[in-house]
Amino acid sequence: MESAGQYCGCSILAGIRVFRSQSDRRTLSIFRIWNCTCRLRIVKLRLLRVRDWFLFRGPAIPELFVVKLLMPAGLACWVCCLAVFFVGQTASAQQPLDPTRRYLIVHSDDAGMSHSVNRATIAAMESGLVTSCSIMTVCPWFPEFAEWASQHPELDFGIHLTLNSEFQKYRWGPVSGRDRVPSLVDADGWLHRRKEDVQRLARPADVETELRAQIDRALRAGIRLSHLDTHMGTVVSTGEMLEIYVRLGLEYRLPVMIMRNIDPQLAPDYPDLASRNLLYIEALRAEGLPSIDWLYQFYEGSDHAVRKKRYLDAFRGLQPGVSQMIIHCGTDDAELQAITGSHFLRGDDTRIFSDPAVRAEIEGLGIELLSWTQLRVRAGRP
Repeated sequence: MESAGQYCGCSILAGIRVFRSQSDRRTLSIFRIWNCTCRLRIVKLRLLRVRDWFLFRGPAIPELFVVKLLMPAGLACWVCCLAVFFVGQTASAQQPLDPTRRYLIVHSDDAGMSHSVNRATIAAMESGLVTSCSIMTVCPWFPEFAEWASQHPELDFGIHLTLNSEFQKYRWGPVSGRDRVPSLVDADGWLHRRKEDVQRLARPADVETELRAQIDRALRAGIRLSHLDTHMGTVVSTGEMLEIYVRLGLEYRLPVMIMRNIDPQLAPDYPDLASRNLLYIEALRAEGLPSIDWLYQFYEGSDHAVRKKRYLDAFRGLQPGVSQMIIHCGTDDAELQAITGSHFLRGDDTRIFSDPAVRAEIEGLGIELLSWTQLRVRAGRP
């Protein structure tokens, strides 16, 4: 027969582990309920000992009687334990943002672009550090990613609004159809390669038609959307497209990626964004749609150790507020190598943001990871 001491030891050790991992009142409550359950098991052992004594000196008390006596109490304890846990989780997720703390969205762009990108993005969201991603609904591999995303409404999926098809041998056209948006396509019927071509040739009406079609395609696929952002920054590169971008966010009730603090080196390329960002942020905030404070992206380098150090240095230097780190997940395989010269960068981003040491560094710095969904709940109305 197992001893009561074994159960006591199990109770104490389990409680210490949980308490160390999450030192808060919710965890302490779970610890107490766990101890209560273990005490009930000790009582059961003592009753069984009484039963054993009666086997020799009195009438038998079957074990089934003891189990029936204590099972409801033990079950009630565990129901309470689960209730405390989930209520605590919900309460934590709804706490307002602390302006003195540092929050980080790890955001993977280009989901749906290819099979190798899909595989890596899914793995990074399921077991890595990626808290959010955005989907290119224009791409041939969108259906594969959409099937998975539609089955995971608990995760964070934005639309990567796309007006460019930049690769040399792997191209895509508009969702709305070439005939409906003729100013958005080149002579071969693909979306323009360069941002400058879109700025020069795209008619605002065609831009709005296509961006709506991209959002609607994801919604028809059953994906729960969390935000909007832009591929290659094209949609925020002119005042007319920027206005459409914000207006669609308001209409679809989705936050749009606009940062409060714009890198001075980027501002000359995005003059309308640099001059109107605060105005648009306030308009979005009035409707319960949050924005971010800082945006980072490191899309260069050829050495893993150097790139990893750069990311870690960036985390150490984060300012209070909400930062977003844009990364590009991919599996550096034959498919991705045939598509883009950035195959190493994408594979290396996947490697870095699946590294337990990187997670430990972020946690050690006291940085809290967020998704866009969590940001929306904690910054205003969901």
